[in-house]
Amino acid sequence: MKTRVNRHDIVVAYDVSTETPEGRRRLREVAKICKNYGQRVQFSVFECSVTPMQLEQLQYELCDVMDPEEDSLRLYVLHLGRESSVRIHGKDRYVDFDEPLVF
Repeated sequence: MKTRVNRHDIVVAYDVSTETPEGRRRLREVAKICKNYGQRVQFSVFECSVTPMQLEQLQYELCDVMDPEEDSLRLYVLHLGRESSVRIHGKDRYVDFDEPLVF
């Protein structure tokens, strides 16, 4: 298991109501925020490797955009790291940017 000092592997999953133009704007904004911290692995799921401070900032930014009456946000901290916590079936879209990018 690869450990990174002071970093947490997390999964961010969200469901934003898109029935209104405002909801569609929130959806775009949530995705944009998540892209600043990690990578999309499914339509509304991102995997991120963040410091504790970045985790707090990410949560703050997302909660600031979301409508708690309409939307849902889940942040999962993978205490054992991504490699030990995630089981993938089918195509894995994750790219490990800590390893050499050789295709």
